[in-house]
Amino acid sequence: MGPLDGVKIVELAGIGPGPHCCMLLADMGADVVRVDRSANVGKSGPVDDKFNNLTRSRPNVAVDLKNPDGVETTLKLCEQADIVIEGFRPGVLERLGLGPDVLWARNPKLVVGRMPGWGQTGPIAHTAGHDINYMSLSGALSCIGPVDGPPTPPLNLVGDVGGGSLYLAMGVLAAYISAQKTGKGQVVDTSMVEGSASLLSAMFGALAGGTWKENQRGHNRLDGGAHYYGVFETKDGRHVSIGSIEPQFYALLKEKTGLSDDDLFPQHDRDHWPDNRAKLAEVFKTKTRQEWVDLMEDSDVCFGAVLTMSEAMEHPHIVARESFGEVDGFKPSAPAPRFSATPTSVKHGATSAGQHTRETLAAWGFPTDEIARLEEAGAVRQA
Repeated sequence: MGPLDGVKIVELAGIGPGPHCCMLLADMGADVVRVDRSANVGKSGPVDDKFNNLTRSRPNVAVDLKNPDGVETTLKLCEQADIVIEGFRPGVLERLGLGPDVLWARNPKLVVGRMPGWGQTGPIAHTAGHDINYMSLSGALSCIGPVDGPPTPPLNLVGDVGGGSLYLAMGVLAAYISAQKTGKGQVVDTSMVEGSASLLSAMFGALAGGTWKENQRGHNRLDGGAHYYGVFETKDGRHVSIGSIEPQFYALLKEKTGLSDDDLFPQHDRDHWPDNRAKLAEVFKTKTRQEWVDLMEDSDVCFGAVLTMSEAMEHPHIVARESFGEVDGFKPSAPAPRFSATPTSVKHGATSAGQHTRETLAAWGFPTDEIARLEEAGAVRQA
């Protein structure tokens, strides 16, 4: 049933962090309904709806939020919900007639999770942006990339997912716990700029302490500068990762690579990290990736083969833990984290706009004749 069994959530459909957050909450057992735009019925994005994994585990209801009956339908859903999640620009929810004050007049305990990117306030809060822009402003992007090239975006994992979806999930669940105690809901203002900055907390501390060189990317311990924490090419053109930070792990790294103290400068001598890296790079090119796996994977070197996504699905450890399932003929990642007493699950695969309009409205208490009237009025739409 999942640890969030009984928690009811209305998701006002958006892109990026909002859907990812709602996927996590639905996988954990929450009763989430995705309120999609009626104009999206019959349309598909750049990825076929079947493979849009972020819409899994929850039904999809298509509503016209420019239609007064559509707004009223959404308000009736929110009356029954514990949490509502939206990702519009600041002010849009209010203009739709669904602002927090309107929602609280109907449901005082409702938690309103807002995910606009820049946050609800500030000089550029009204402007458009994407993951790469949010992590640019937080300082995170400047830390990632090669020494001799521009910063490299790490997919959308830092802004949308790490600094957005996960902080939104944590925030709305914390506010939900508070609402159960106090009887009062609140707004959770989630900014991907602040979330990605929060992810960078240790680095900001190191910067203040003088141990992080922010104008010398690729010269710090965790950004590829340290020879004992990085990626190396193997004989067959593949790659492996090393994270031998602690002295006992570093000693084992030297043992496994056949290097000694005479071959390398002291581990934490920053001035000679490039020399040590060059020596390790030379050694790693003497064996294939699989040969290094055979030598290092079952040890405390802190080692990992750099796998493609397809390879990752087949790794023995991943297979043993069933970290990927099978839904609709492909393998999505399994729900995470895991719970010992209330196991999570993928309820069903990806959905399309309006796929479950009638059945979901009925399940949320709308009479059959009312659903028919809303369809006739164009307020809701069944795919």
